[in-house]
Amino acid sequence: MSSPHSPESAEGWRRRDLDVLWHPCTQMREHPDTLPLVPIERGEGAWLVGVDGRRYLDAVSSWWTNLFGHAEPRIAAAIARQATSLEHVILAGFSHAPAVELAERLLAVAPREAGRAPLTKVFYADNGSAAVEVALKMSFHSHRNRGDERRTRFVALTGGYHGETLGALAVGDVPLYRRVYAPLLLQPLFAPSPDAWDAHPGEDAEACAHRAADALAALLEEHGDTVSALILEPLLQCAGGMRMHHPAYLARARALCDAHGVHLIADEIATGFGRTGTLFACEQARIQPDFLCLSKGLTGGFMPLSAVLATQATYDAFLDDSRERAFLHSHSYSGNPIACAAALATLGIFEQDDVVARNRGTAARMAELAAPLRAHPHVAEVRQVGMVVAMELVAARGGRKPFPAQRRIGLHAYRAALARGVVLRPLGDILYWMPPYCVGEEELALLAETTRAAIDEAVACA
Repeated sequence: MSSPHSPESAEGWRRRDLDVLWHPCTQMREHPDTLPLVPIERGEGAWLVGVDGRRYLDAVSSWWTNLFGHAEPRIAAAIARQATSLEHVILAGFSHAPAVELAERLLAVAPREAGRAPLTKVFYADNGSAAVEVALKMSFHSHRNRGDERRTRFVALTGGYHGETLGALAVGDVPLYRRVYAPLLLQPLFAPSPDAWDAHPGEDAEACAHRAADALAALLEEHGDTVSALILEPLLQCAGGMRMHHPAYLARARALCDAHGVHLIADEIATGFGRTGTLFACEQARIQPDFLCLSKGLTGGFMPLSAVLATQATYDAFLDDSRERAFLHSHSYSGNPIACAAALATLGIFEQDDVVARNRGTAARMAELAAPLRAHPHVAEVRQVGMVVAMELVAARGGRKPFPAQRRIGLHAYRAALARGVVLRPLGDILYWMPPYCVGEEELALLAETTRAAIDEAVACA
């Protein structure tokens, strides 16, 4: 389909889109006026290029999926090679090289903890929510197969988010997504988030983490014998507002789960693959989960794929002559060869380019550029973990007074940034930077300059 670079063709594309598409996470009534629809023709590194030729810096990595830039040639080439060989085969009863090789390599780089048996098995699914569903079901079913039928509950963290399918949604705590579907959802136990949002006077991030861990200890002391698993996002609760916590919480949570026979599910769908300063966030606490959920950056942003890494003990709990004791969860495209080839190329780039070390340098520069925003009268906090920086917009810094929700400051800031060629998709009134790893100095400078201008314009016009 041709898309000549002209404003008329862009507007025509918008009309065609709105005639037929229902967009995700969108109140469609806001199109086309309140929320601008941006038709994209192609991507180039950290940039998106519209059908009208306008360029947009992808500061949110296309929903946190893109690692190395759009159209990264090594991943594109791997996909092309695989597509001419084997595009797909059922993974029930069949196998293929990309699925086996990817599983081997994921297990080789997965977090390891001294004295703990490593993760040894990989189960493939299609997306992050599906991976969470797999982990929840595996945890519950493995307890049941061992004869412990009391463990029917899950513990999740306030402010957490794990996806939109019913099981994943149930263990999330973002009211905007969860509230309307509450009658359909299982009811987990919620433990306090370990982030420093409600820090007591004199408390630092580590002290907040320990206070939250104490609350988790009390909860498990009361309910631990009925709990199947604790699920959490290590270091960074993304959709809940980019809430960040100290690694000390993860170490305490791991020990508490062990003490009560509870599984630990690490949702590293957004935090994995170098975002937080290590390949996986769990590494910063030197812990290993019982289930590791991966997606988003797994394929470098090219293909839908997710994986759940599990222990040998969990796998062994399903081995039996009875099919009822088997794990009968399935997806038609489990272990798709093309997606696995993209993931293998992604892991290869980590090895070839020393990505994590380079990211630490980029993160340091992001910190420098974000620092002046700390003094902005409408920025309550600038927080950072690795290559993720979040800015919380408020009506007044004193008392952290929020803007009235109806003013939609975040939306105004988004529109102001978009007009300047930068994609800053907010979470409510929280702006954040999560750019592809290929982002350069000039692009970071543009990001910082645009963010300040967008905040000023949003406050002035809202």
